[in-house]
Amino acid sequence: DEARFLKKPPLSYIALIAKAILSSPTNKLNLAAIYKYIEDNFPFYRNKGRGWRNSVRHNLSLNDCFIKVGRCEDGKGNYWSIHPSNLNDFVHGDFRQHRR
Repeated sequence: DEARFLKKPPLSYIALIAKAILSSPTNKLNLAAIYKYIEDNFPFYRNKGRGWRNSVRHNLSLNDCFIKVGRCEDGKGNYWSIHPSNLNDFVHGDFRQHRR
């Protein structure tokens, strides 16, 4: 069903980013890999222009559940991971923000 395939997923940007990061064996991804995961797994975002990418960057920067964990090998950008205090909740599908 193509309509369902292209329907906006009922997930927050925090959930989309967390799912992307958790899909990595190292639990860290750079920004380009996060975008790729979202486009590959949620086709709705493939043809939506680039505005949603601004929301991803905004959420990475402003939500303390995400942390930078070092520069990429090519020197362009950083790896992002999930703060250890949020990891267990995110692994179990609870993407709500909790105060530390």
